[in-house]
Amino acid sequence: MSDVMWTEKYRPKTLKEVVNLKKIITSLNAFLKSSATMPHLLFAGKAGTGKTSIALCIARQILGPNWRSYTLELNASDERGIRMVRERVKSFSRHSRGALGNIPYSIIILDECDQMTASAQTALRRIMETSSRVSRFILIANYSSKIIEPIQSRCAVFRFAAVRKEDMVKHLQIIAEKENLKVIGNTIETIVEFAEGDLRRAINILQTSVRYEKGMMVNEKTVLHVVGQVHPKQIQIMINKALNGKFIEAREILGELMASYGLSGVDIIRQIHRELYKISFLSSEEKAELANIVGEYDFRLTEGANEDIQLSALLAQFTKFTTSRVNS
Repeated sequence: MSDVMWTEKYRPKTLKEVVNLKKIITSLNAFLKSSATMPHLLFAGKAGTGKTSIALCIARQILGPNWRSYTLELNASDERGIRMVRERVKSFSRHSRGALGNIPYSIIILDECDQMTASAQTALRRIMETSSRVSRFILIANYSSKIIEPIQSRCAVFRFAAVRKEDMVKHLQIIAEKENLKVIGNTIETIVEFAEGDLRRAINILQTSVRYEKGMMVNEKTVLHVVGQVHPKQIQIMINKALNGKFIEAREILGELMASYGLSGVDIIRQIHRELYKISFLSSEEKAELANIVGEYDFRLTEGANEDIQLSALLAQFTKFTTSRVNS
């Protein structure tokens, strides 16, 4: 097995290779028909949805084989202040048209630009305006709301949704086939479940899982170990015990899970939230009410409350919920 990270090995080189995102690719291809008129771009969305990969694909397509010489890629979360904008971005954006030769313009990719300070964003706005003849900016952010409005108005904004589960499964199956992996059962589906729409995370889980087994094999048990989660069936059993009025038994299962797997209270509560919607005997209204209860205890944990006490109280609420439902 190659020692190369699979996220880089299987990163798309052209827009045609990008997983999902058909509408975004179609819109970008329309811009790229006349690259000289392409505006600054703002890509917004959760991690692992292809924002940086698409930015690099655009750079390759516009700038050709020597694209790296005319592309500046920075992570704005590392250098958040105005100094980074004034020194690195401004100096690079000053490339003259003569220095670029046949290249239409240089490209500046700013990743995680929603982490930039307000003053840095204000300075960036002016640079984007004055250097548009010789430079194009591709801004990447998790939250577009954190980008000041003057910058957004200078960009074509593209919002990236989570990668669809079926597309992730298909892509992971292709990688497994190319790497000659033996995938047992529903392992890929389990990986996709925990990745929550983050394709990069899914690929990393798959590659890491292979390292834990002898030979090119990966199974569901190994995946659960890698992601630091317990099997969903164990969480389901615990929830069902609580909902059936067996609070003490549910509390014992909780103690075993936390002791055996070393999970935090937040990890447990996230899995409870995930498995809650799979319970068939609850109505939509009942699931909504229980989800509200889970949200309350998640908030308490993030505020620093004792994990053991709060999770026990959560199970007690589940038991109380069932009791009140029967009595009514």
